[in-house]
Amino acid sequence: MKLYNKTAIITGGCRGIGYATVKKFLNEGANIVIIDLNKEEINDTVSYLKDYGKKVEGIVADVSNKSSVDYAINFTLERFDSIDILINNAGVVEDAQLLKMNESQWDKVIDVNLKGVFLMTQAVAQRMKEQKSGVILNASSVVSLYGNFGQSNYVAAKSGINGMTKTWARELGRYNIRVNSVAPGFILTDMLKKIPDKVLGMMKEKSLLNEIGKPEDIANAYAFLASEEARFVTGTILSVDGGLVP
Repeated sequence: MKLYNKTAIITGGCRGIGYATVKKFLNEGANIVIIDLNKEEINDTVSYLKDYGKKVEGIVADVSNKSSVDYAINFTLERFDSIDILINNAGVVEDAQLLKMNESQWDKVIDVNLKGVFLMTQAVAQRMKEQKSGVILNASSVVSLYGNFGQSNYVAAKSGINGMTKTWARELGRYNIRVNSVAPGFILTDMLKKIPDKVLGMMKEKSLLNEIGKPEDIANAYAFLASEEARFVTGTILSVDGGLVP
């Protein structure tokens, strides 16, 4: 098990890519703390996984609020003593074209998807600096590389994450902290399952592999980057997109 006895915080870990990552990391021997906003979903997820003897805890916290983030970090340290891995997975979408997007839509996405990553990383990196080791992994997106119609806020946040990833890799490498991002392409989450088959077919055609990815594909990438197998990888934006052609 490549992550045996490592403690990982995974934000937005109750659904989709986050949940797939939680399961993958648990199977690789990690201890997990899930951070999410939905208390009922957290309780259900933690209860289900603990029934299988997994070392998993959950906490309701808002990644865009510093006090809430600090509370979550203290909670994690009380349960497991260390924080070895941070997966900044939590995110929201509020799509609209530039001329129709309101300030609230812009602020919500930037607060969660960008500020939240900053606050979580800042808090966790301080602990990792003290222990002289750690891995920070951020959820980027292929839209940060190609842009996307109606997603000015989301693209801005994900582009910002790419820049922060490279900056933090430079700043934190001296403390043996690696920082990387994963940029998923079209992944079959609940959101995509609602899309008509015709549109899904068009998405498949944009992939050189002619298929839609699965949440497990991203979870596998996170597991690799979090492990010692990737000990010499930092400051990288890893596209996991089936060879997406824009």
